[in-house]
Amino acid sequence: MNAGTGGGGGLFVDGADGERTYRAKAGRGRGAVAGGGTVLFSDAPGGGSGPAPAVPAPARRPGAASGAAGDAGDAGARPAPPPGPDGVPAKSRKARKAGRQWAKVAQRIVPDDLQPEVLRVELTELGDAFRAYQRRPEPDLAVLAELHDRKARAFARWADVTGDTSLQEEADRAAAAAQTTREMDANRHGVPVGEDGPPVERLLTRGQGVHARNVLEHVRVDSPLPGAGARLAVLMITLRAARAGTGNVTGQDLSSWLQGDAEQVLQALADVGWLLLPENATADDALMSRPEEPTQVTVPTLIPTQPRPFFFGKVTRARLSGWAQKVVGDRKLRKKKAGAATRLLAVYTAAHSRPDGCLGGAGEDGDGLALDTVASFCGLRPQDVAEHAGLLIAAGWLEEDVDTAGGRLRGRLAERVLPLSGLL
Repeated sequence: MNAGTGGGGGLFVDGADGERTYRAKAGRGRGAVAGGGTVLFSDAPGGGSGPAPAVPAPARRPGAASGAAGDAGDAGARPAPPPGPDGVPAKSRKARKAGRQWAKVAQRIVPDDLQPEVLRVELTELGDAFRAYQRRPEPDLAVLAELHDRKARAFARWADVTGDTSLQEEADRAAAAAQTTREMDANRHGVPVGEDGPPVERLLTRGQGVHARNVLEHVRVDSPLPGAGARLAVLMITLRAARAGTGNVTGQDLSSWLQGDAEQVLQALADVGWLLLPENATADDALMSRPEEPTQVTVPTLIPTQPRPFFFGKVTRARLSGWAQKVVGDRKLRKKKAGAATRLLAVYTAAHSRPDGCLGGAGEDGDGLALDTVASFCGLRPQDVAEHAGLLIAAGWLEEDVDTAGGRLRGRLAERVLPLSGLL
């Protein structure tokens, strides 16, 4: 690279591409051009045959580039980031971390130094397995349940090693998720009636069956009115409003539940304050509402700001409501013109049956259901339960071997009703 004066008397530098860049006006004296090596000027003594006197280069900031790039940095570039405690600039440290692949599972980083080694490897592989499952085109609940089982075991051991209680909580959640996933898979493929029995597709999981029985017990104990019609309306509306305290009903709903008593029952529930109708709306207005414009009713005791009798998610709420609707709207029950008490008995027997359809849990004294409890839920006297059980037999809801001896209701759901079993 050569330097000299152009025709205008200014200093210039010949670059690698042959172009000249003027650096100073005439009369500013000599100086070194940024960069290494000796720079010769055409106006130096001796006609440019010798080196110019050395001029000290300006001090550079730490990290500034040499040469022309250094001049540009001095003129306006951002200062280099200060080094961290380990002498590595912060920006370089971030870049180094960004390029590193950390092993993660359930949004937690698996430490590189976690011991024992077999636990670290299992957690790393488990994270990869969950991510691979998420990329599947179709779900496989059996595979997912096994992944949750592995996660429960691995996180429990991780908690033991580190003493981190949050890891044990995560392990407990994974164990519960594994159980729920298996129930969902069993429902999807059908739960066998017995060892050699055919599979039956169930509407409820075992967990949802527990929620259903909790709702039924709440209605039995806390129904504001004693009659069967009121209890049936309380049950169905409770399932609509279970999460938010409000639910939509139509005239068709009310009429299918309560036949000709719908208006009187709805008004009675509003009069005692259990149910709130929309402002300026009447029970008759609710009966006239259509599916496209349902009536939104409020149950004050189920509003989330109040102490609530049960808790479940929106999927479970919808499933329970649909299950109850299938029971009370059963085609054969409608054909037999079953009243509110008979429909309540159908709901109760379905909810309190085992997978094989037998009423009551296997561990209960003498099997069957306590007659007093059944009668209380249905708004009946205990001695009247047998009559309504007979109506369920006629409608093909219960098998014929039903009896009420010894203060217990014993029997079995008909085969066609098995999908509605509460899976005790």
